[in-house]
Amino acid sequence: MAQFDVHRNIGKQRETIPFVIVVQSSLFDSYRRRVVVPLVRRSSLDRTAAFVDSPLNPVFTVKGIKVVLHPLEIVSVAIDQLGEKVGSLAQEGDRITGAMDEMLTRAWA
Repeated sequence: MAQFDVHRNIGKQRETIPFVIVVQSSLFDSYRRRVVVPLVRRSSLDRTAAFVDSPLNPVFTVKGIKVVLHPLEIVSVAIDQLGEKVGSLAQEGDRITGAMDEMLTRAWA
């Protein structure tokens, strides 16, 4: 299991959130949990949502489904609670890391 691997969501919200993406660095692979971010089905979001396809919420296609990265819903899950690996978004690593940076960066007013 590598950073930016996409796994099927086996939880209660799997219709709205069909996948999660591992964002945790491989430095922590020996730990029993993984930090993941939900990939929310684009069709389940309000079409006028200003945050969709923003630096915080990029849009990707996984298994033919348009999904939106939702870093504000970041969570840690036990490895045995991750569904099957369905792909990788490693080629989109800069956009994903950028979204995480956007969420964590201090805003100075």
